[in-house]
Amino acid sequence: MTNGALMAAMFTVLLAVTVYVPVINAITIFFLPLPLAWYSAKYGWKPSLLVAAVSLLLTFLIGGVLALPVAFLYIPFSLMIGLSIHYGKSKLYMFMGSSILLLMSAMLQYLLAIWLLGINVIEEFFTAARAAFAQNNDLLEQVGGTEEQIEQYNEMTSTLLGSLEITLPALIILAVFVTAWFHLLINLPILKRLGVAVPKFQPFAEMKLPKAVLWYYLITLLITLLSDLQPGTMMFLAVANAMVILQMLLFLQGIAFYHFYIKQEGWPKWVAVIITILAFPLLQFTIIVGLVDLGFDIRGWVKKAHDFKGK
Repeated sequence: MTNGALMAAMFTVLLAVTVYVPVINAITIFFLPLPLAWYSAKYGWKPSLLVAAVSLLLTFLIGGVLALPVAFLYIPFSLMIGLSIHYGKSKLYMFMGSSILLLMSAMLQYLLAIWLLGINVIEEFFTAARAAFAQNNDLLEQVGGTEEQIEQYNEMTSTLLGSLEITLPALIILAVFVTAWFHLLINLPILKRLGVAVPKFQPFAEMKLPKAVLWYYLITLLITLLSDLQPGTMMFLAVANAMVILQMLLFLQGIAFYHFYIKQEGWPKWVAVIITILAFPLLQFTIIVGLVDLGFDIRGWVKKAHDFKGK
């Protein structure tokens, strides 16, 4: 009980700093899961639920209503991390479970904000973006921009906002998963130092996505090429967002192959860093590399070639 009270108090303090203290909150937000994750990793789900309820109550009493949305994001997220460790789940299970919980918490709060408060954060963002672009358009006219320049600017902003509206669901999903990844990257080593037996990922160079991803990508690509999808329809949005997510997965697969090849050749780690950075401007090429790596056993060929060279 003493540990539970201490962890609940620590979580509440970190949360209050995250909500109300600028600059420092950019650091404290990454350590928010630590107290509850440590406790739930040590004591299991029953006492952890009690500590989570106490943390929520303290959050309301100390942080007020403004702190509650952050608490509803991070309490389930923290418990998933800790309970995954307590019950011996893999790191992949922990990552997927915590990411999905974080995404569901964010979506639920988004829907509640629309239903209870009449606030649509996404619509307000696009309204503000259009207003900002309109102001820039007026400024361009005032400084003597030609009609052609103004028209090009309007086309560019319209295309940018249109693309963002279409792919926003996929971008939000990717952002949530990346956020969860960074939190695990920071908190798991600390939990290990605190005596918690945290699971490990396999080396990134050995990462290989399921073959199903390849088929999903090919099916989505065929739908894109062969179907006359109308912009704005549900099918168009579903295919566009699926394509974004699948391409990002294949991009990661391509980078994993680069790391595998560098490891096989015995090159220094700084080469892997440079190649990873160069992969971003070479996005489409890296996606193709990931596609080939997933579809064919080129890692086996690389291993055979390396073994032959060693002989």
